[in-house]
Amino acid sequence: MLRSMKSQQIVSAIALAAALVFAPAIGWSQDAAKDAGESVKQGTTKAAHATADGTKKAASATADGTKKAADATADGTKKVAGATTDGTKKAASATADGTKKVAGATADGTKKVAGATADGTKKAASATVDGTKKAAEATADGTKKVANATVDGTKKAWDKTKSTTSGAVHGAKEGAEKKTE
Repeated sequence: MLRSMKSQQIVSAIALAAALVFAPAIGWSQDAAKDAGESVKQGTTKAAHATADGTKKAASATADGTKKAADATADGTKKVAGATTDGTKKAASATADGTKKVAGATADGTKKVAGATADGTKKAASATVDGTKKAAEATADGTKKVANATVDGTKKAWDKTKSTTSGAVHGAKEGAEKKTE
């Protein structure tokens, strides 16, 4: 765009220079009888018209270039704004998808942990129940054995006491009989 403007300025300058250079030559080719003042006046008028035409062309080219630059800037701005909007939408969508995936993974992990905890609790409860049953059975067996041993010990002690008492009674009878004899 700047190139176009510079080339228009160069063309305008060349046209003005050509008009100024050739203006006297055009004046010399005219009839010698004409007044020198009229020739200068015509040359000046032509040069002024050429300058005005060049300036109009340069101004028109500058206006066209400026309009094209403004249109290109507006189009570029629209494209950048559209790309930014699309990028923002894509980023927001990707963030939402990532958040959903993380939330799903967290929910799945929580379910797995809860399931494992429930299974662990069931196993611990079952082991506690089994341990309690075994301890109760062992206590019952031990109590039976102690009771049986106590019964057996008491029976043996009774039998000994009875035997000792019978023996003492028999010995006392014999001793009494011997004395009486």
